[in-house]
Amino acid sequence: MPSGVAASPIGRVWVIEVAVIWAVGGVRVSDVVGSGAKERFEWGNSLRETVPLASHAEWNPSPSRDPVGLVLGQDEGRLQSLVPVRHQRMGASAFAFYRGSAIAMAADLATTPASGIQAQLCGDAHLSNFGLYGSPERRLVFDVNDFDETLPGPWEWDLKRLAASFVLAARDLGFSDKAGRKAARDAARTYREAMATFSSMRYLDIWYAQVDVDSIQQDMIAAGKKEKKTKKKTKKKSNKTLDKARSKDSLKALRKLAVEVDGKYRIEPDPPFIVPLSDLQSDLHSDQDPDQIKADLEQAMDVYYATLSASTATLAGHYRMQDFALKVVGVGSVGTRSFMALMEGRDQDDPLFLQVKEADRSVLEAYLEPSAYPHSGQRVVEGQRLMQASSDIFLGWTQAKTGDRHYYMRQMWDMKGSADVDSFDPKELRSYGRACGWTLAHAHARSGSATSTAGYLGDDDTFDSAIAAFAQAYADQIDVDYKAFMEAVNEGS
Repeated sequence: MPSGVAASPIGRVWVIEVAVIWAVGGVRVSDVVGSGAKERFEWGNSLRETVPLASHAEWNPSPSRDPVGLVLGQDEGRLQSLVPVRHQRMGASAFAFYRGSAIAMAADLATTPASGIQAQLCGDAHLSNFGLYGSPERRLVFDVNDFDETLPGPWEWDLKRLAASFVLAARDLGFSDKAGRKAARDAARTYREAMATFSSMRYLDIWYAQVDVDSIQQDMIAAGKKEKKTKKKTKKKSNKTLDKARSKDSLKALRKLAVEVDGKYRIEPDPPFIVPLSDLQSDLHSDQDPDQIKADLEQAMDVYYATLSASTATLAGHYRMQDFALKVVGVGSVGTRSFMALMEGRDQDDPLFLQVKEADRSVLEAYLEPSAYPHSGQRVVEGQRLMQASSDIFLGWTQAKTGDRHYYMRQMWDMKGSADVDSFDPKELRSYGRACGWTLAHAHARSGSATSTAGYLGDDDTFDSAIAAFAQAYADQIDVDYKAFMEAVNEGS
């Protein structure tokens, strides 16, 4: 699956690492300072005495937990006209509720066992937050693609959230719990095996490694049923997903999202999901009127350019602003202020679409050390750059003068794509679990200690089984939480 990741033993390389005292879930351990690869591996292995691998199967809900209260508490400060849309999207299924309730799982994960080894976390690593996009070299790559909650923390938190999402997705698709557990177990096993590979590699080799999209496709096809017809169907389906992603660019976005008015392109309204600033009603923003929003966004663009590399800022400077629109995105993010900006370069056939998305404190910050970056947009951008093998060159951050809101910015429709999970069969779901497991391990290995983590995980399936057990137990909990959420929404509370 990975490209260019041949194992290369690093031997006894001595490095100076920051001393960390990390306390999570009752575990308090001290990282190794100035140690070589062998010492880091042995230190990771020793952590099993304090936090046994089998303990990761545990899920013991606190009697005081209030997941619905935490989720509904996020409605405060959002655009109130869009809150019903958020509730509607989260109410579609237990899996949809799970996607929008990262804040509740953050509180729950803080009560679970953790080894004490940390890495940069996605913070919301469910299976729908992995996908396709274009690298700066214009290759189609697969990686983690949502970083709104990114923060350094226990690597187990990301993996547990990923594993539970496979059990919930399997239920959503009408598969058995056995199928969901197998997918969760495959994700955990691939994570463990990938981390073992990374532990024997040079740091540069880890940094440059990437998932090979063609290898993912071949694994999907191989995972299908033995019948020739079924394999052809799987290949056709995956080709369609890849071709669709490759075809998504700014010109296609222009044809789909904009309309020509008096010789100029303007973003086409699709209320309440896309609302140009000229159509906004002031009651959507109790603290601002549309003219003030427009002025703030124009000022924010200048701040944004300063966060780009000099070369990208020069490129961005060739484009002129044409239009802004409010745009509803995601499931859990609905109601936060997210805008799309239509830019024009040489002429109308040279468009650029940028997303301007509000960034708040990570939901993990209530349970971990606060971000090193006081600007939440910078927290998202720096976390993304650290975890992704390739990142959007237009990734940057900015701030609105009025209201002191933080934003991050990135390209829209830049070869973006996602797996058609709704069309998966159980074996394809397992194959996708393996792709996500490897990808998450790579993202963590770029920032954390692959050697210590590999030492902790070992070479048998004890950890894999524990994560699969946790995934099912937590999926059962989400089913209960989802029913409570729907009751609260239906009661109007």
